[in-house]
Amino acid sequence: MELYYYLMEKEELIKADVQKVVEILQTDVNKGLSEKEAQERLKKYGYNAVEEEKRNPLKELGKKFWNATAWVLEVAAVLSYVLGRYLDFYIIVALIIFNAFLSFSEEQRANKALELLKQKLQVQARVLRNGEWKLIPARLLVPGDIVRVRAGDFVPADVKIIHGEVEVDQSALTGESLSVYRRNNEVIYSGSIIRRGEATGIVILTGQNTYFGKTVELVKIAKPRLRVEKVVSKIVFWMMIIVVALLGVSGIVFILKGENILQFLPLALVLIVAAIPIALPAMFSISLALGSQELSKAGVLVTRLDAIEGASTMNVLCSDKTGTITLNKLSVHRVIPINGDEREVVLYGALASTEANQDPIDLAFINKAKEMGLDLTSWQVKEFIPFDPSTRRTESFVIKEGKSLRLTKGSIDAISKLCGLENTEEIYMKAEEEAKIGCRVLAVAKREEGEKWKLVGLVSLRDPPRPDSAELIKELKDLGVKVIMLTGDAEPIAKQIAKEVGIGENVIRVSDVKEKPEMIEKVDGLAEVYPEDKYSVVKLLQQKGYVVGMTGDGVNDAPALRQADVGIAVSNATDVAKAAAAVVLTLPGLRNIVDMIKIGRQIYERVRIWVLSRITRTFQNVIFVALAFILFAKFIISTFGMVLLLFMFDFVTLTMSTDNVSWPKKPAVWNINQLVIVSAILGSIMIVESFIALYFILSLPLHVMQTLIFAYLLYSNIFNLLNVREIKNFWESMPSKTMLISMIADIIISFIIVTFGIPGITPAPIKYTIIIFGLALFFNLIVNNFVKLGIEKFTKIQW
Repeated sequence: MELYYYLMEKEELIKADVQKVVEILQTDVNKGLSEKEAQERLKKYGYNAVEEEKRNPLKELGKKFWNATAWVLEVAAVLSYVLGRYLDFYIIVALIIFNAFLSFSEEQRANKALELLKQKLQVQARVLRNGEWKLIPARLLVPGDIVRVRAGDFVPADVKIIHGEVEVDQSALTGESLSVYRRNNEVIYSGSIIRRGEATGIVILTGQNTYFGKTVELVKIAKPRLRVEKVVSKIVFWMMIIVVALLGVSGIVFILKGENILQFLPLALVLIVAAIPIALPAMFSISLALGSQELSKAGVLVTRLDAIEGASTMNVLCSDKTGTITLNKLSVHRVIPINGDEREVVLYGALASTEANQDPIDLAFINKAKEMGLDLTSWQVKEFIPFDPSTRRTESFVIKEGKSLRLTKGSIDAISKLCGLENTEEIYMKAEEEAKIGCRVLAVAKREEGEKWKLVGLVSLRDPPRPDSAELIKELKDLGVKVIMLTGDAEPIAKQIAKEVGIGENVIRVSDVKEKPEMIEKVDGLAEVYPEDKYSVVKLLQQKGYVVGMTGDGVNDAPALRQADVGIAVSNATDVAKAAAAVVLTLPGLRNIVDMIKIGRQIYERVRIWVLSRITRTFQNVIFVALAFILFAKFIISTFGMVLLLFMFDFVTLTMSTDNVSWPKKPAVWNINQLVIVSAILGSIMIVESFIALYFILSLPLHVMQTLIFAYLLYSNIFNLLNVREIKNFWESMPSKTMLISMIADIIISFIIVTFGIPGITPAPIKYTIIIFGLALFFNLIVNNFVKLGIEKFTKIQW
């Protein structure tokens, strides 16, 4: 049996009739498996569960020491140690460890939040073992088990029905909002929900082999793009180009002068330390962590921090229809009277329903009656017969003021036969029109005492759009984000919903896109989509250069949620969808997506300003130090002074994660090349200004001059940040309170260090410190403010 089970294609096992399946799985339908057989099969096939990948914390921490930024810092640390500069060595090592642990701790915090969010339910299954029915955890089911499912149950595995008939909600698997009927010899899938009826069946597939498990396997294959790492790597690349070029020129000059090349190593160390963006990873982590806290207050849980940055650059949102754009809740769409008026049709349909069972169809009729102001309480319901799959209708006996009626609602076939209708062509034509726009059509009939059943009318039901969907989609479009609806429903249904919520009318079948991939850029929606299709659509859009967001709630959405740059699981999403997503909405509705985009774009602005400031400072610090060495044969700043400068200023830049910035109206675009051009122009001016400041102190002793250059570069960096954080005049917006306090604190601390000195920093006369401070203030907040305005005006660069 074991060999047969594994070799047989799943599709064949699903298609085989019950008798054949029972024979293959060697099960007694009347007694079920014995406990011994069940234990043996459990060992062979494993638990009826999908194994989750467990992350090794040590491995995750180790990755923080293995990237472009860490490599440069590590080289600088080794070079410091070789040259015997142990203080420099200890400081650089401390910075490496600080950055690694900060990033690691934020990721761990997000992972723990996700674990708390899951709170998985232990699904129980009714199973026949040793001839007795018992309740066991669903994870202990094995192929060949005989199980019983009834209304309200989660289907615990892929089950072939032996006898019985059920109505099944498969929306979590297929995305289709309307439930389906399953009878003898048909399969019901793990993860779906029984809405009506009861059935006994045989378990054919468990765990990874189920439809549910196959979808989760796609989640493991899907790999989200790490955009932040690419941005960091590109910045490091540009800065290292500057350093390598300067080291090459300086080295040639050194050799031509006949100097000992070992004397060149301290300069190389200073330039490397000055060029690397030490605080960039920490800046990203803190900005994203603070952003995630802000979003959590709005009902958005971020489980992968870089998704916030992805939200700022997202320009396409692939949205699942059922439960995302629509309510995943049936409501009355249209009433078609035949022998009566609309009020009668709805009234009789509602009286042939009961609120107690919480049946979606019954509730749709009752809610419509309430909406129309119909008084149901004036009727006494003497008898109610719930939906029976064999009759395919409900029935009630009601009385009002001595008048009695028998009322029924159900399928058109069942009601037509009940009423003895022969000419039903016109009725079916009306039903067909409703079916084209995704509606399920039911018939309502009545029977007065002593008379035959009489058809009163038809009622079409459908899953309507959420009240906020149209507003959300309009806001997303205003933010420059294109919305593409993905659904498993037929094309006419998809077109109707897309039109209603304002997505657009260009909705096609996903099979058309498979034939012509270039069509993906023009569509507003895709119909007849399967789980693997959603995953493929996201990848196709990414290949065409789009930053893709994906919303969803079901198991079928999980692979695409994982692959997307921003995977968003809505509040009623399955555990698998939440685990795959980078963002989980904890409150109903989709309004929070707009908040996420705005906050993401604010964070983008903060990081973009940091990058602009950082590259500008690299031009000033590195080129200025290198040129001064070539011209004067002096190290105008010590290695320790440069490291202390970077450490103190990074303290300020970390507070930029709280800065007051406005968010762009369009999706953000990381244009590092453009930022480098702007930085080069501004940085070149700052180099000239630095030499002017050096002129005032060039005659001082070397160690005093090194102290004052340390002070000038620090003040210059602080005032330059104040300048570039505002695209207009720097005084037109104030930095955040935290950022302003950190700047003032840095200036005060540096005044004390420069005036009184510390190990590695020689005290300098306060007169010169004041001169240096005044020059830095004048050059960066007066001269460079107008240079900045001129760059935008004459180069037309949008930065």
